[in-house]
Amino acid sequence: MSVVAELVLIRHGQSLTNVAMPAANAEGLLEAEVSGRDAEVPLTDIGVEQARAVGTWLGELPEDRRPQVVITSPYLRARETWRIAAEASGVDLPEPVTDDRLVDRLMGELEMLTRAAVAQRYPDEAARRAEAGEYEYRPPDGESFADIAVRLRAFLDALNSDHAGERVIVVAHDAVVLMMRAVIEQLPWDQVLAVEKADGSVRNASISRFVAVDDHLELAGYNTVDHLPPA
Repeated sequence: MSVVAELVLIRHGQSLTNVAMPAANAEGLLEAEVSGRDAEVPLTDIGVEQARAVGTWLGELPEDRRPQVVITSPYLRARETWRIAAEASGVDLPEPVTDDRLVDRLMGELEMLTRAAVAQRYPDEAARRAEAGEYEYRPPDGESFADIAVRLRAFLDALNSDHAGERVIVVAHDAVVLMMRAVIEQLPWDQVLAVEKADGSVRNASISRFVAVDDHLELAGYNTVDHLPPA
């Protein structure tokens, strides 16, 4: 089976939700200092600087390492991360396209709710989650990690078919990066958890790379942030 020559996965820069939601959860608040739809959450100032740092990394790549195809999540924070990075790179890069299969995990009725708000409005969810297990748990009208794996398998099949032998960059979300690795390496859930334990959660503006070896993709770097300025 033909595959892409290289697949680079970039998580979007820090978003407002990345800051506001943990702060609200730490204080047990019913509301976080962020509103609207998850798809429309913007980058923070730090997220903008992280995107520019990704652009610097892109600009320093040799010409034969630059992407030939760029695909982003349709969510604002991913599209803005690429736009800012491309402008900061100082080199000619492909025009991006979006793919709905790269959206963040769909949380359905729990979207943009703090932990305290979920406990108050959906008191049975904790038990449902424990019974289903983290991989299979599906929030009301949302999706599980197993569901994410299904859509990413379809995305990768199409990507390898349409862009075999090309260098591809995908800008998306932490759940996408994590589950893309699970799909490519065919990892069972316990090994996915081991990856998170060993390498930590997927960092904002991190870079993960897979390269073609014969007829499959192999990991060449995961969750790296060496290109980012000190926190």
